[in-house]
Amino acid sequence: MLKIIFLFLMASGLPVAIAMAGSSLLYILISGNQPGLTVIHRMIGGIDSFPLLAVPFFILAGNLMNNAGVTNRIYNFALALVGWLKGGLGHVNVVGSVIFAGMSGTAIADAAGLGTVEIKAMKDHGYDLEFAVGVTAASATLGPIIPPSLPFVIYAMMANVSVGALFLAGILPGVLMALLMMVTVAYFAHKNGWGGDIKFSSSRFGRAMLELGLVIAWPLGTWALVTKLGLPAQPVVFGAIVSLFALDRVFRFQAVLPIMTPVLLIGGMTTGLFTPTEGAIAASAWALFLGLVWYRTMTFKMFVKVSLDTVETTATVMFIVAAASIFGWMLTATGVTAQIAEWVLAVTQEPWLFLLMANLLMLFVGCFLEPTAAITILVPILLPICLKLGVDPVHFGLVMVLNLMIGLLHPPMGMVLFVLARVAKLSVERTTMAILPWLIPLLGSLVVLTYVPSIALWLPRTMGF
Repeated sequence: MLKIIFLFLMASGLPVAIAMAGSSLLYILISGNQPGLTVIHRMIGGIDSFPLLAVPFFILAGNLMNNAGVTNRIYNFALALVGWLKGGLGHVNVVGSVIFAGMSGTAIADAAGLGTVEIKAMKDHGYDLEFAVGVTAASATLGPIIPPSLPFVIYAMMANVSVGALFLAGILPGVLMALLMMVTVAYFAHKNGWGGDIKFSSSRFGRAMLELGLVIAWPLGTWALVTKLGLPAQPVVFGAIVSLFALDRVFRFQAVLPIMTPVLLIGGMTTGLFTPTEGAIAASAWALFLGLVWYRTMTFKMFVKVSLDTVETTATVMFIVAAASIFGWMLTATGVTAQIAEWVLAVTQEPWLFLLMANLLMLFVGCFLEPTAAITILVPILLPICLKLGVDPVHFGLVMVLNLMIGLLHPPMGMVLFVLARVAKLSVERTTMAILPWLIPLLGSLVVLTYVPSIALWLPRTMGF
């Protein structure tokens, strides 16, 4: 009965969160098994979680970076690095999204923020609008894969796994996805005879490589001082940050400081300097300092607007989590999750076949539900089966989030699809057709990451998670 009521409310056009909470309340009132106040208690209990404190701060950090003029710096850095290759701005689009993913944590922020700059630039350089929209949509899926990631935080809370382990698990898969997208760009460039969009300049390229080398060498050097020489972490990190700002003042780098956001986050967690929740606060403070003090591209009025947008987004996410908590509890209490687990295990005991079935289910669900709601509904159903079949929950979390990100590119509920249709001033139908060729590298990445779990698990295991 619970499932029937939920599907009826969804079909009537109610938002998914209201449909979940409403169906649970109606079922309790009709069955009489629990008092009606159970809904309120379970919803409050669902968001009474320490890891969820990271949600508003990651949202705030992404919004601050998106509104502090950082997107143009990232774009110019990526242009200097790969803009001279054939199909240059397509490669810039992918590299820019890799960098921006380390600050935004969501696919929609990537598409709306960096996508606006990228699509206009590609259109001005004579690229097909459909190609520009397609590569922007595909690269936006990197947002929640490369840390920090809002969906990873929600999954970690639901599955009771380490946020830090999930963040580390997303790094190599994100790199793999970016490489496959760049191979796809190269294919289209060869097919259409596209050249580079800027002339190769050894000085400009060398400067970009210097910035990239600093981004790699700086955290490795700091980590070596702390772990190999045994120096205290806090003074070493503080001194390294001061030296980084001094170098930026001297050389006036394009994007070193914004790129350092995920580096500081991961480095702080792995060295024990702060927890993932405290890392979210650190990321927000870093973004706020860059926008208000260092680059001075953000005004107090802009900060107030960003804060209000963050409150609105956080309230929406938390309400979905609260509604999904009571709905997930009802699914468990009524035996629905156990029945599904029994049915799946009766069909197969093979992990590879279960993963195939789970991928198909998650791709389908991702077309109709936004990721937060989908995660909170699917985790109680699928995670017990994973544990019984020996599938690592961190690996499964990565696979789930990637499936749901691909779902954001499809009608009827694909938010990235609608955002890019609005940005590019294309119809939803033309935008959908533009995205279709880019499903090949995305689905290829999904297959590889599903059946080669070591790609996702190597870093977390190496770092002791």
